[in-house]
Amino acid sequence: MSVSALVCLATGSEETEAVTVMDLLARAGFRVTSASIDPVGTLEVRCSRGVRLLADLPLSALADRPFDVIVLPGGIKGAEGLRDSPLLISCVRRQQQQGKLTAAICAAPAVVLAHHDLFPGAAMTGFPALKDRIPAGVWRNERVVYDAAANLVTSQGPATAMDFALKIIAILAGNEQAAEVAAQLVLPEGIDDYRRQA
Repeated sequence: MSVSALVCLATGSEETEAVTVMDLLARAGFRVTSASIDPVGTLEVRCSRGVRLLADLPLSALADRPFDVIVLPGGIKGAEGLRDSPLLISCVRRQQQQGKLTAAICAAPAVVLAHHDLFPGAAMTGFPALKDRIPAGVWRNERVVYDAAANLVTSQGPATAMDFALKIIAILAGNEQAAEVAAQLVLPEGIDDYRRQA
């Protein structure tokens, strides 16, 4: 059975992060579903730079489905939309309670996860300008941070989206699969560890 991923989209989501993650997870053979958190079910999402994405389904149609990973892109306005969606927060809480992977990038770790105290004590990173919203004891100034105990992976921003997606792939499908995807991307030598670890 293939790995399932849910990428949640809100008005103002960071398009580079959302599309990069969806693309790389699809390359890895994941079943990727995008969901709009718009409460009236609108599927078209206008992202932070004006790019319009069309979600597969409204989150309300997917809220009871299990996913191996839930991904929260950043973009400050998008992260605020995710933060303010009771349904999205309920989905993340259930994901956490079931011990399944949650992944958040850029503004989402601070604005969504830390705001709702969803992963207390878990090591995380995020957009550096927002690090004061993450407890100092858990903040890590790294491109990608995986807290295995919390089953949480976080990352810093658009330029780390490939690293972030490859880490999700490595966690859920193994280093060999991540190395295979990394090889397709013509990444600069040394930017990823997966080729050496596979």
